[in-house]
Amino acid sequence: MAVIRKTTGNFLEDFRVGQLLRHKVGKTVTEGLFNAFTEFSMTTNPLHKNRRYARAYGYRDMLLPPGLVMNIVFSQSVEDISENARVNLEYINMRFGAPVYLGDTIESESVVLGVKPSGRDPDRGVVHVQTTGRNQDGAVVLTYERKVQVWKRNVQAPVTDATIDRVPTVACTLWLPPYDPRGRYRELAHLSNADTYFEDFTPGDVLEHSRGRTMTTEHIALTAMSDNTSQVHSNQHLIDQSPERFIGGQLIIYGGIPFNLCLGLSCPDVADNALSDIVYTSGRHTAPIFAGDTVFASTEITGTREYPDRPDLGVLETILRGHKYARQNGRVEKVEIFHLERSLAVKRRSHYA
Repeated sequence: MAVIRKTTGNFLEDFRVGQLLRHKVGKTVTEGLFNAFTEFSMTTNPLHKNRRYARAYGYRDMLLPPGLVMNIVFSQSVEDISENARVNLEYINMRFGAPVYLGDTIESESVVLGVKPSGRDPDRGVVHVQTTGRNQDGAVVLTYERKVQVWKRNVQAPVTDATIDRVPTVACTLWLPPYDPRGRYRELAHLSNADTYFEDFTPGDVLEHSRGRTMTTEHIALTAMSDNTSQVHSNQHLIDQSPERFIGGQLIIYGGIPFNLCLGLSCPDVADNALSDIVYTSGRHTAPIFAGDTVFASTEITGTREYPDRPDLGVLETILRGHKYARQNGRVEKVEIFHLERSLAVKRRSHYA
């Protein structure tokens, strides 16, 4: 009888440019998952809370909030892409497509776009991937690129710096319900905030969102619910074996959690009357968070423009920033933890209220 020590996930030397990784399992959206993430993030948009409201707007059912869609697709890629990662570096061109409802099933795949060994640290490097999630009908619900710093299994293993010749084109068209001039939208206007219509936003304004949420060890359960298997979020014993390899020498809260939380904290002031998020052009985690940290958020309005062929909507351009407070050099300082360039499709008061 043999003792076989299993390993999971890929290390830097395992990736090949152009490689297609079809991620295992998939995930059907249950009410438990929907409720856990939606309530945790403190989102307020009635499309994610009120079935009657969502159907009145032309959706089949309550919509998953964008942060949960992101978490499901991202987490499916973790075992193949970042189970052996040190840190997630950047999100690029995250585009939303078909709406996701309770009962939908999402499956995902990734293409390796680039592999780059570190010029300074021979035990690690950066992997660049494109990940796409589709529903049970094959419609794209989300597609994006990300860069992640991954450990080597063998420090001496040769890794060639390589980039794909052409990034694959993924057709991803945001679906929005058509405007119905006979719709009874105004009868439901009291269910969302009165000051978050497109007409209410002015470029240059910065909205400091009033709510915060203190992170506890509940983040471990949320990470498990999303199927994220990265050990830096759940295995303290692993970290204790070589704490110098891991930021802070303790469990780092999975980045999808502050991502989702910052979206939710901003919702009452920015997204309460949004029909959908459109695209996240660029995003990054600028500092880690740990159990005991309290997360806050702010939104800078960077632009407004017409939504093509939709006079009932406008496009709101923003930068969402998350922050915490930490004691440094004997005093408490504000530390930015998250940065996201975000575009939303927002209702006009003239048509809906």
